[in-house]
Amino acid sequence: MTAFTIYPAIDIRGGKCVRLLQGDYAQETVFNESPLDAAKQWEALGGQYVHLVDLDGAKEGRPVNHELIGRIASALNVPVQIGGGLRTFEDVKLLLSLGVSRVILGTAAIEDKAFTEKVLAEYGDKAAIGIDARNGFVATRGWLETSEVRAEDLAKELAAKGAENFIFTDISRDGMMQGPNTKAILSLAKASGKTVIASGGVTVQGDLERLAAHANDGIGGAIVGKALYTGNIDLASALAAVKR
Repeated sequence: MTAFTIYPAIDIRGGKCVRLLQGDYAQETVFNESPLDAAKQWEALGGQYVHLVDLDGAKEGRPVNHELIGRIASALNVPVQIGGGLRTFEDVKLLLSLGVSRVILGTAAIEDKAFTEKVLAEYGDKAAIGIDARNGFVATRGWLETSEVRAEDLAKELAAKGAENFIFTDISRDGMMQGPNTKAILSLAKASGKTVIASGGVTVQGDLERLAAHANDGIGGAIVGKALYTGNIDLASALAAVKR
């Protein structure tokens, strides 16, 4: 069976570890004053990869918390991936130079195809494509706008340009503790023929087990945020469960 990775999520805003409800900047919960401490905690519990989001960067359209992200990447012995506001080649180069293992392109994947293709050509699987969808259509700019591009069409197009990894978020499920949209995730994996990491809606350990059952169908992992911070999911237990 293909490996399935659990990615503890650390969303950074104003230098703190927070969670937003469905991407709404007005509905914020602070879970840890120190994102670095949170990252170390997930690593200590067995986390094999950490997922970071620069929420300020997503809104500004440029990296904002990059110095903190660099400190986190340097302090951990496991790889980190980062998304949020990466819209120029220089920004991507900066984050990778700070020790980040993988960058995630979101809004730029829709709005700047030349940039996206250049990053994929230069960095290959060090770049993942983040596809955030609302009712099947891609949302951009920190979920503030919805495009007229279907998620599956974008995935097919970018897979042909060299994308190997996609991170798929169903915005309607994010932070709502309702379970992931497995059907949509599988559809994206089938359409692209590549690995898809699920994001949004993972609520209980059973959600992870159900996703991991499709590891051979292209679901390569899941990003877990709120459920870890509320204690709904115990990371060590979940890691053991998806390896069985």
